[in-house]
Amino acid sequence: MIEIIVGLLVGVVGAGIGYLIAKKVNDANYEIFITQAQAKAKAIEFEAEGILRDAKITVQEAEFEAKKRYEDKISKLQKDYDLKFDEIGKKEQSLKDEKNTLNRERQEVESFKKDAEDTYEEGISLKKEYDVKINEALKVLEHAAGLTEEEAREEVLKKVEEKSRGDIAHIVRKYEEEAKREGKKKAFDILAQATTRFAGEYAAERLINVVDIKNDDLKGRIIGKEGRNIKTLEMVLGVDIIIDDTPHAIILSSFNLYRRAIATRVIELLVQDGRIQPARIEDIHKKVCDEFETSIKEEGENILFDLGINGVHPELVKLIGKLKFRASYGQNALGHSLEVAHLAGIMASEMGGDETLAKRAGLLHDIGKALTHDFEGSHVDLGAEICKRYKEHPIVINAIYAHHGHEEAKTVECAAVCAADALSAARPGARREVLESFLKRVAEIEEIAVSKKGVKSAYAINAGREVRVIVNAHLVNDDEAVLISKEIAEEIEGRVQYPGEIKVSVIRESRAVNYAK
Repeated sequence: MIEIIVGLLVGVVGAGIGYLIAKKVNDANYEIFITQAQAKAKAIEFEAEGILRDAKITVQEAEFEAKKRYEDKISKLQKDYDLKFDEIGKKEQSLKDEKNTLNRERQEVESFKKDAEDTYEEGISLKKEYDVKINEALKVLEHAAGLTEEEAREEVLKKVEEKSRGDIAHIVRKYEEEAKREGKKKAFDILAQATTRFAGEYAAERLINVVDIKNDDLKGRIIGKEGRNIKTLEMVLGVDIIIDDTPHAIILSSFNLYRRAIATRVIELLVQDGRIQPARIEDIHKKVCDEFETSIKEEGENILFDLGINGVHPELVKLIGKLKFRASYGQNALGHSLEVAHLAGIMASEMGGDETLAKRAGLLHDIGKALTHDFEGSHVDLGAEICKRYKEHPIVINAIYAHHGHEEAKTVECAAVCAADALSAARPGARREVLESFLKRVAEIEEIAVSKKGVKSAYAINAGREVRVIVNAHLVNDDEAVLISKEIAEEIEGRVQYPGEIKVSVIRESRAVNYAK
C-alpha cells in the first residue's frame, strides 16, 4: 500500500515537473516566434519604404519628363506662331506693294488715256487745218491753171503721195528689219530654253560586247570538241565570237545591237549553267529571244508613260522599244529619239503648239530605223509606211518626211521636230566618225574655200561645222563677199558628205594704220 502511494506521489511529481519543462519550452518557442515576426515586420517595413522611395522618384521623373515635353511643345508652338506671324507680315507687305503697284499702273493708264485724248483732239485740229489748207490750195490751182476742183484735188494728192513715198519706204524697211531681229531673237530664246531645260546624257554605242567569265577553262568548253559549240553559237546567234588570250573575257562583235545583246545574254546563261552543247544553246537562245520580245514591249510602254503619250498601236510600241538596239553614227537611236521628243515638246510649247503631239512626232520620227535590218529601203520611207498603216497623226508622218527634207514642214510641231533633230545630231560628241574621214572632209572644205578668187585664207572650225573665209578687201567688195559665200556653200553641198549643216562666214576687212611721231 505504501509502495502504491509512493508510486502515485512519484508519478504526480514527475507529471508536474514535465508540465513545467513543457511550459518552459513553449515559452521559449513563443519568444523565438515573436522575435522572427518582428524581424519580418521590420524587413517588410524597410521594403515598403524602398518601394515608396522608388515610387516618389518615378513620380518625380514622370513629372520632370511631362514638364519637359510641355516646355518643348510650348517652344515649338511659339516658333510656329512666330513663323506664321512673319509669313502673314510678309504677305501683308506683298499685298501692300501690289496695291501700290496697281495704283501706279492705274495712274499711268489714266495719264496715258489723257495723253491719247489730247493727241486725238490735236489730230482732229490738224485734220481740220489740213482740210482748210487743201481747200485753199485747190482754189489757187483752180484759178491759176483753170482746173476743176476734182482735178485739182487729184493733182494735190498725187504730189503728196510722191513726196511721202520715200518716208513710207523708210518706215516699212525699218519695221521689217525690226521684225526680223525680234523673230531671230525669239527663235534663239526658244532654242536656248529648249536646250537648257533638257540636259540629256549622250549614249554612245560600241561594236563589241565583252562577256566576263570567272574561269578561263570555260573557253575550251565554249569552243567545244572540234569547234562544234562555237560554230553552233555563231550560227544561231549571228555574231562573231572572239576567244583570245584576254584573261576572263570573251568578245562578241556585230553591227546589230539587238543580236549582240541577245548573244551576250545567251553566253552569260550558258556560263552560269555550265552545260554547253548545241541542243542547250538552241533552247537558251529561244528562251532569251522570248524574254527580249517581252522586255522591248515593256520598254516602249514605259517610255510612252513617261512622255504622257497615249493611243499608240502595240506594234509601234514594240518598235519603240527595239530602237534601244539600233544606232546611227555611234548614237543610240532610242536615246536620240527621246532627246528629240523632249526638245521638240519644249520648243512647240514655247511657240504655242501642241506639246504632246510634238513629243509624239519626235519619238516616232526615226521609227523606221527599227526596221532597216529586216526590210529594204530608207528609214524615212519605212517609218512613214508603218505609221500610215497604223493610222498615226498626219503631223507625225509629215515630221518623218520633213526631218530629212523629203517634205516641207507644215506645222509648228513638225518644224520643232526638225529643229530638235538637228540639235541632237549636231551637238559635240553626239555622232562618231572615223578620224580619217573627218580630217579629209575638213581639208576638202578648206580647199574649196581657198580656191575662190580673192580669198586669202580659210579655216574650218567648230568640228568642221563652220568655215571662216578671209578675203582681200582690195580685190573683193561687200557684194562680191556675199556672192563668194553663196558659191562656197553651193560647192560644199555638191562635193562634200556631212551630217547637219556647215556655216560659211566670209570676212572682209580693211585697215588703215599710221603712226604719229
